[in-house]
Amino acid sequence: MAMNEQVIHEFDLKKLIAFAQDAKGDVFLKTSDGDVLNLKSKLTQLLAISGNIDWGTVGEATVVCSNAEDEQKLFRLNLFGDAE
Repeated sequence: MAMNEQVIHEFDLKKLIAFAQDAKGDVFLKTSDGDVLNLKSKLTQLLAISGNIDWGTVGEATVVCSNAEDEQKLFRLNLFGDAE
């Protein structure tokens, strides 16, 4: 299974997590610090919801989608702010 990467800039992480919840395949966030977060993970989602971490805007990160259709939706979400 091919993993498709897309670099995102100035992106609201909460929107990205909502996108990952609806994605057909796996969605990972790779930060410039080398961290890789599974955005479909309930633990990652709980951390985001808890508010203990500032999940505001991501300056730059790479998102990896295992499903090509998800990657297309992510591109639209990144470009237009709407995955539809």
